[in-house]
Amino acid sequence: MPEKSSLYLETTIPSYLASRPSRDLIVAAHQQITHDWWLQERDNFALFISEAVLDEISSGDPDASMRRQSFVEDLSILTLTDEVATLAKDYQNQLELPLNAQLDALHFAYAIIYEIDYLLTWNCKHIANGVIIQRLQTINMATNRHTPIIVTPEELFASPEGE
Repeated sequence: MPEKSSLYLETTIPSYLASRPSRDLIVAAHQQITHDWWLQERDNFALFISEAVLDEISSGDPDASMRRQSFVEDLSILTLTDEVATLAKDYQNQLELPLNAQLDALHFAYAIIYEIDYLLTWNCKHIANGVIIQRLQTINMATNRHTPIIVTPEELFASPEGE
C-alpha cells in the first residue's frame, strides 16, 4: 500500500469545521465543502498541524475553542524550531506580506521545513493566492526548497463529483 501524502491543516480548516453554519452563502458553502472533505477525504492523508494552529484555535470563545480543538486532538503537531521561525521571517519580507499576515508566513514555513506535500486552507488572501504562491515557488526554487501544493478543500477530493 502506498504511503499517504502529508497534509498541513492551516487554522481555517478546524475553524470552518467547528463553526456554526454561516448565513453568508459563500462561507456556508465553504463550511459544507470542508465538512464533506473531512468526512470523505481526511483518511487519505497523514494530517499535521503546528503549534501555531493550536495557539490560534485555542483563543477566543471557550466553547468555540473546545469545538475547534476536538477536530485536531489526534493529529500530529509540528514543533516550532529556530529554522521554522527564521524562514517565516524571511517569507514575511520576501513575499511582501503585510504585518498582519505574520502567522500566514509561519504556516508556509512549517509546511516547507517539514516538507509537507499539501497545505490545506481557506485563507485565499495570503496563502491560497496565486500571486503569493508564484512568489513562494520562485523563492523556494532559488533556495532549493520544497513547495507544498497549496489548495482549498474544494480542490482536494480524490474523485471529482459526477465521476
